[in-house]
Amino acid sequence: MRSLGIFGDSIIRGVVLDEIRGRYRYMKDSFADILHKSTGIEIRNYGKLGCTVREGEKLIEQHVSEISAYQYIVLEFGGNDCDMDWKAVSEDPEQPHEAKTPLAEFEATYCNIIDRIRSMGSQPILFSLPPIDSDRYFAWISRGLNADNILKWIGDVDHIYRWQEMYNVAVLKLAAYKNVPLIDIRNAFLEARNYHDLYCGDGIHPNEAGHALITRTVQDYFAALA
Repeated sequence: MRSLGIFGDSIIRGVVLDEIRGRYRYMKDSFADILHKSTGIEIRNYGKLGCTVREGEKLIEQHVSEISAYQYIVLEFGGNDCDMDWKAVSEDPEQPHEAKTPLAEFEATYCNIIDRIRSMGSQPILFSLPPIDSDRYFAWISRGLNADNILKWIGDVDHIYRWQEMYNVAVLKLAAYKNVPLIDIRNAFLEARNYHDLYCGDGIHPNEAGHALITRTVQDYFAALA
């Protein structure tokens, strides 16, 4: 039987925004749960809310003894790495601000993770990043802050989309450079008639319909391997 370990952030962990309570919660049936039920693939989800690639590297080291037992290790990083300290941006838009993980460090750390997993005898598989709904995300991150200052610093709201897309391009380049299989989640969302309907109110976390799309995309990938 095929087995799958998963490392990544809140998206891969099945976190959604509770629109009524205004806080995050775990879905009862994330894509990993649905995938296990529909395919019988043994899955363990190590995904963690807010996880960056650096934190993911540490988490993988904590579970070194377990990883070799999995045929595949799915990796999904970048969404938190490209994020900014929006409070700091709001308070001083005239200063330069760096992402949580600068792009060069993101790429280098991801390379190390890929090599480490291969050294343990498991096959890494990368997820591309689902796109951002820039308008919703801007409204979400500017709550209680100076939205005008944030907008002044980023230039235009769509810059948020373009900035996150740079990290997705880095993932695609890594997959090609390291010859790692890629499950293109982003393309599946962009092919949707209106991908905005697949997101929670924060503009970054897929809702239940979005997770259903992720599930179908992953199912199609593993069905092709059968």
